[in-house]
Amino acid sequence: MNSEKITLQGYIQVPEDRMQAIRAALPAHIALTRQEPGCLTFNVTENPTIAGRFDVYEEFSSRQAFDAHQKRGANSAWAEITVGIPRSYQITGPK
Repeated sequence: MNSEKITLQGYIQVPEDRMQAIRAALPAHIALTRQEPGCLTFNVTENPTIAGRFDVYEEFSSRQAFDAHQKRGANSAWAEITVGIPRSYQITGPK
């Protein structure tokens, strides 16, 4: 087990009027993230029972890789499309 690994788990709750834009942008966001150095797992899937909820699960090999992902993501098209959408995440791993 990698003691340096960072895991993020939770969800985003997308309002109905923004679902089409989120669904359209999600494949590119997933593909770009999975190409990042240190990305071990990155899944964002539409919850089958809770309308508007997208479940998120991420694993990065280190805090440095996770922080780089956060920085890239904050300056991406995904960040613009999802601005203001409620998120509920739990992050585990070294600080």
